[in-house]
Amino acid sequence: MNCLQNLPISYALPFQGFKCNPRKLLSCSLNMMEHFQGGMNSSNVPRSMVVKAIPGSTSSEKTSNSDSEGKKSETYSHDMTEAMGAVLTYRHELGMNYNFIRPDLIVGSCLQTPEDVDKLRKIGVKTIFCLQQDPDLEYFGVDIGAIQDYAKKCGDIEHIRAQIRDFDAFDLRMRLPAVVSILHKAVNLNGGVTYIHCTAGLGRAPAVALAYMFWVQGYKLSEAHRELLSKRSCFPKLEAIKSATADILTDLKKELVTLSWEDRKCSTVEVSGLDIGWGQRMPLKLDKENGSWTLQRELPEGRYEYKYIVDGEWTYNEFELVTTPNKDGHVNNFLHRVPICQTGMSDKGTSRKRIRSNIYIMDLFTHVLDIMLDMGTWRKIKSQSHMEYT
Repeated sequence: MNCLQNLPISYALPFQGFKCNPRKLLSCSLNMMEHFQGGMNSSNVPRSMVVKAIPGSTSSEKTSNSDSEGKKSETYSHDMTEAMGAVLTYRHELGMNYNFIRPDLIVGSCLQTPEDVDKLRKIGVKTIFCLQQDPDLEYFGVDIGAIQDYAKKCGDIEHIRAQIRDFDAFDLRMRLPAVVSILHKAVNLNGGVTYIHCTAGLGRAPAVALAYMFWVQGYKLSEAHRELLSKRSCFPKLEAIKSATADILTDLKKELVTLSWEDRKCSTVEVSGLDIGWGQRMPLKLDKENGSWTLQRELPEGRYEYKYIVDGEWTYNEFELVTTPNKDGHVNNFLHRVPICQTGMSDKGTSRKRIRSNIYIMDLFTHVLDIMLDMGTWRKIKSQSHMEYT
């Protein structure tokens, strides 16, 4: 069942996001993790869980410069573990690795050379679906242009990029509908086997595959998740998929929120976290008349944690909502943006009629809402962080 063919245009186009910092800056930013680590959602997996992207399924030959790449892999694995909330390991120096999730769907790590294109062609791959951003490629020295040129020269395989920021569940949430729509069109056009990859094949790629199985192929989310994990050890962000589904159901309704910091003496005030991720910052504007710094931003429903950076120092605003202290005693600010249409949705018949009146997303509503109604969960649209699908 095609649940994305009638998505509104806003979902069919790539989302514009903040430019990701180069990977070399990520390690520095993650050293600040102690300031906001309590904001991570690691409840879905024990910290002792180890997920490794190493040969043992299917692998290419070991690449050159293994010592240098080994050090980069260690840094990347550390950053990935800190950001994702699970112990994750990727060994770039051991080459491309992947697993068949379905006979026509593969999830794996990044291609490293044009020769990897031939390896995929030999197993019937017709579409290479790359989720990496340029900083991801630059970090490991991957020449994406050479890979794309070679794939085009072959003529029987297509290389497509649909970029999602690494280690960023909110960016994943926002981009998923457009990315899965692009993927669905490519699969219909090219047929054969599709290879979905990010850098390690542990986060973004399995999440996109999972959303594709859920939205397009008709799986229940829990069934798709079990099928995925039975074939590849990985850590897709389920909450991002649930939230993206709810965004489609509510037509991505947003509300304006305002953050403020009262201090005439400081020279700069920034905020991190929120919807841009902990590796990014946004400046607040100073109102000289009242001495307050403010930031206004439209946000879809959900729970957002954030922290202020005042003259370079990370801190929180005691006059705004704060989280409970984490194990290190650090706290974050947070806000909870509830949906506008939270009331008046208890009646199943009214809900179904109202939802299906949207001609743009009728198919997706029919598929997802039927699941939710059968579960008795569509009494109201809950906060994304608490929505559950089975």
